[in-house]
Amino acid sequence: MIIIQNQQTTVTIDLTKLKNDAEKALMALDYADFDLTILLVTEPVMQKFNHDYRQKNQPTDILSFPFHPDLKAGEKIVVQDEDDQNLGDLILCPLYILNDLPRWEKSFEERLQILLVHGLCHLLGYDHILDEDYVIMQKQEDWLIAQINK
Repeated sequence: MIIIQNQQTTVTIDLTKLKNDAEKALMALDYADFDLTILLVTEPVMQKFNHDYRQKNQPTDILSFPFHPDLKAGEKIVVQDEDDQNLGDLILCPLYILNDLPRWEKSFEERLQILLVHGLCHLLGYDHILDEDYVIMQKQEDWLIAQINK
């Protein structure tokens, strides 16, 4: 089940499209029966999350909190019980995303989709700390965006 909580009112979000994109992504990843929570927050709330969890005292566009933090990129989640059918939580800051658009040369909707996919990849063990990891993650993100936009 995909749960979206919109706790901000500054930026209008097409919640139906966001949910549909998430559903398509989970289907493509073969996790259609897994839970995912997407939280849309204000910049002060995002700043607090970023400070508390990453020791960075500023807002950011997205944070990912995997339910399976030890999962390696490309590994399949092994479900032991019903609780394991959870990918985790994504926290997005729409105002930050909107204000950051000029550096990406994308529409808000395109950027939101890219960040959704980016966050999902983090929930599935992908990262971009090393250059070679970035290449692997970028390939997975490109594939997943193509699957959503079929």
